[in-house]
Amino acid sequence: MKRRLFVLPALLALGVALTACNPVATLNNTTSLSGLNVTRNLPYGPDVRNLLDIYAPPQTAETSSSLKPVVLFIHGGSWTSGGKDEYVFAGESLARAGYVTAVMSYRLAPQHPYPDYIQDAAQALKWLQDNAAKYGGNGQRLYVVGHSAGAFNAVEVVDNARWLTEAGVKTNTVRAVVGIAGPYDYDFRKFPSKDAFPAGGDPANIMPSRHVRSDAPPNLLLVAANDTTVDPDNGERMKAALQAAGVPYTYTVLPGLNHITIVGALSRHLTFLGGTRKAVLDFLAAQERRP
Repeated sequence: MKRRLFVLPALLALGVALTACNPVATLNNTTSLSGLNVTRNLPYGPDVRNLLDIYAPPQTAETSSSLKPVVLFIHGGSWTSGGKDEYVFAGESLARAGYVTAVMSYRLAPQHPYPDYIQDAAQALKWLQDNAAKYGGNGQRLYVVGHSAGAFNAVEVVDNARWLTEAGVKTNTVRAVVGIAGPYDYDFRKFPSKDAFPAGGDPANIMPSRHVRSDAPPNLLLVAANDTTVDPDNGERMKAALQAAGVPYTYTVLPGLNHITIVGALSRHLTFLGGTRKAVLDFLAAQERRP
């Protein structure tokens, strides 16, 4: 990583009518939730940050008896900042595509270094496995999507069976994982993000690229061609680890996008920026066609 992993800072002077000084808030405020079933601040664990929001597609007479697949979205922020409230646009975008979507917050470093935030992701998946049906979701068809530090969390919690097993999540309920601009393989000791990891920790024992189980589900790795925050080589090294373990993967470099615009383009309003939303939805749809 060449800089800190920021949470959607100034979401660029985009074509959305960005007013005032908080473009993320403006994007979220212009994201209509009409027709969706939104439930906020559901506790999935004991900490004050162990909360998630659920965005569920509307139920119709035709769909009321069928449970929809579930996506857990994990935010970035260098493991030290950010939260679910900044990603309304992500929850809305995925819910409009037919997924019951949970957007989570998690415990933050430095008070809670690795692996606390990974354990939070596993606990959120356990909660969804057990409770998604109350919100129209199928807790046996789980997907995980993360951006930046959240992509690290997503790939680590899914590809390393330790965390799912410890949380009581059946590994076969998590059908795929999507990492967007994730730092999967780097020496955190050389960067400010070292505060998110244990003192004296060794990257060789911590990086997701070192923990890939041979029976991990398909991975989608999305890399921003113009990323100057997370070195795109992280994606290359994670791809090599998946290849070595024999895990199915799709590796896509998205042209013209940087570390921020790659997640901004997950919004339905910002697809003109690049192909993030299409790549994610095409990948998830392909997994849904699997038995």
